[in-house]
Amino acid sequence: MVKRGRIVAFFIIVFAIFATMGTTTKGMLGNIKLGLDLQGGFEVLYQVKPEKGVKVTEEMMASTASALERRVNVLGVSEPNIQIEGKDRIRVQLAGVKDQNNARKILSTQAKLSFRDYNDKEMMTGADLKEGGAKQSFDNNGQPVVEVTLKDPKQFKNITQQISSMPQPTNVLAIWLDFEEGKDSMKKPETQDNMISNPSVREVFDTNTVMITGSFTIEEAKELADLLNAGALPVDLKEEYSTSVGAKFGEQALNDTIFAGIIGIALVFAFMMIYYRFPGVIAVLTLIIYLFLTLLVFDWMNAVMTLPGVAALILGVGMAVDANIITYERIKDELKLGRSVQAAYAAGNKNSLATITDANLTTLLAAFVLFIYGTSSVKGFATTLIISILMSFITAVYGTRLFMSLWINSRIFNKRPSWLGVNKKDIHDLSETRDVTDLPTRFDKWEFVKHRKVFYAISSVITLIGIIFLLVFNLNLGIDFTSGTRMEFTSKEPLTTAKIQQHLDAVHLESEDIVISGDNNNTGVVRLQGVLDKNEIADVKDYFSKEVGDEPNISTVSPTIGRELAKNAFIAVLISSLGIILYATIRFEWRMALPAVIALFHDAFFIITVFSLLRLEVDLTFIAAVLTIVGYSINDTIVTFDRIRENMRKKRKIKSVDELAEIVNVSIRQTLTRSINTVLMVLITVAALLIFGSGAIANFSIALLVGMLCGVYSSLYIASQLWLDLKARELKKKGVLITYKEKKPSTEAQV
Repeated sequence: MVKRGRIVAFFIIVFAIFATMGTTTKGMLGNIKLGLDLQGGFEVLYQVKPEKGVKVTEEMMASTASALERRVNVLGVSEPNIQIEGKDRIRVQLAGVKDQNNARKILSTQAKLSFRDYNDKEMMTGADLKEGGAKQSFDNNGQPVVEVTLKDPKQFKNITQQISSMPQPTNVLAIWLDFEEGKDSMKKPETQDNMISNPSVREVFDTNTVMITGSFTIEEAKELADLLNAGALPVDLKEEYSTSVGAKFGEQALNDTIFAGIIGIALVFAFMMIYYRFPGVIAVLTLIIYLFLTLLVFDWMNAVMTLPGVAALILGVGMAVDANIITYERIKDELKLGRSVQAAYAAGNKNSLATITDANLTTLLAAFVLFIYGTSSVKGFATTLIISILMSFITAVYGTRLFMSLWINSRIFNKRPSWLGVNKKDIHDLSETRDVTDLPTRFDKWEFVKHRKVFYAISSVITLIGIIFLLVFNLNLGIDFTSGTRMEFTSKEPLTTAKIQQHLDAVHLESEDIVISGDNNNTGVVRLQGVLDKNEIADVKDYFSKEVGDEPNISTVSPTIGRELAKNAFIAVLISSLGIILYATIRFEWRMALPAVIALFHDAFFIITVFSLLRLEVDLTFIAAVLTIVGYSINDTIVTFDRIRENMRKKRKIKSVDELAEIVNVSIRQTLTRSINTVLMVLITVAALLIFGSGAIANFSIALLVGMLCGVYSSLYIASQLWLDLKARELKKKGVLITYKEKKPSTEAQV
């Protein structure tokens, strides 16, 4: 008899959840902060340079960060991000700033005001001005000036008395901004670019206000007043790393990636409902809740959503469905054994939980390492990935089980196994089968072990070819690892290399590499020689905005930062690999851990080979893709190992290599549907990102696509077979493998 109350409870719960989501989603999405790569803006990493002989202190760093924050407030930028990194670096991220050139100038100008006589002797400094006492005003002729209030009028009286007594033309009081000793001078006209004015002093002034005059516009006078009120920087700042994104680039990248996400997610939803039928519908409901919860947590954390972060959210859908597929496949296996729907559901949930936990923890490990060693947008990707993994575990395990249990316990499926994706003809009599190892699969004719040496040889040859390619072609390393300047811009008209070179010649720049892309060949990417400073960047932006009609994205990386990023990338991959070895050793055994990591290095090296051959640029997002592969592609291997361990225990004692080989074959066959379906879900989302998403993450998507495909191959034909060979050696040494815990202590292998 069908218990309709449970079905009614399901609809009430779903209605309540979706009603809550519907009333809060719009406001939540409006609160999420977008990174500079999605709304335009720039990011700068400053190296703090104190005066010679002075050590950088925590107080100095805090004071500098505070001064920068006051200047950002002058710019009126909402949600700025200013962080002290290490002992002597400060990272400033300003998303949505309209005039990037002016913002950079205001940030890095020291704004050390000084009043000097004709001999460049300092008479008064900005420290003698009243705090917050500068304002834009007008002189008697209506010209814009800056009016400042002095702390001590007597001091200014004494200075003007001294200057006015000097003969012309030496009776001047020059007002300098960031005067450099030994370089700037009243007597050197060619060094007076940063001299605001040099009025003659013919009388003594007894006042607490001073007018700073110059050929100001109203905006320039206001800017100078704001700078003086914000305070001088206590140190020099040197740009070590910078990146800027035009507003149009950011908006287009966001729109393209969201469109790609909608297509990818819709295809995943369609597949789940068609293949898994009613459980697929439940999976779609929990995936929608997963998306909502991920964005909600992101909002609560006040985190910044970056372009790779949006990609991680979309990828998360493909990854989140993994837990549903593992559970549904186990339930289907139990139904095929002949168990009742309720018993099959209970056994499927129980047997899949450990596998789901193992798979998520390994991906989580790689994501945490990526977060620690990543920077900027890559850190945003890692943040989204971590939240996605946690939310997918909650929704796929607890949410799916809540919804499914209501329907299962309503008994509506007792005579309808087809609703759960199982045909009646595939259901056996429970008395004829002991466990799932007795069940036939559609892959029973596939041999995964017998020809393992052939696959070892194929992988070895590919690896050797890859080494040759790397030695001949090397990697096309981006500026993240080599230092330099990268510029990207779009044009209304098709571009040619000659036309781009003509533009570069106009601004006196030398290119190392020019790449033209886009549907109409209207996007140019240029690698420039050297690291442009802020003034050169300003000139380039002004030129291209005027001549091409688009403000270019410009990124710069100093040699110091390039070396650090390369080192951190290597450390991140190494720590992830060691972490996975340690986890797999504790959770399984070292004979499973070692093949798993060998398979991962095999996958990573294959991606590197493809990028070397196709001359694709290797940047920080490439490392993010590799670490994602490291974390996710091992899921297939772990699921297979988990089934191998389960089937080993059922054997209790193993006396021959043939038995081990059969266990591997059976385990791979039993988990192959799951492997194909889960990888297919991720590939669908990756392919959507690659085809429809922003070109800014195209290489990232290619790395994921290649890595996922290679990961399936290595899981099926490398990792499990390596374990078999290692286990065969152990068997040869011991004669027999005990796969269960005996009552008496035993020194024999425990699997």
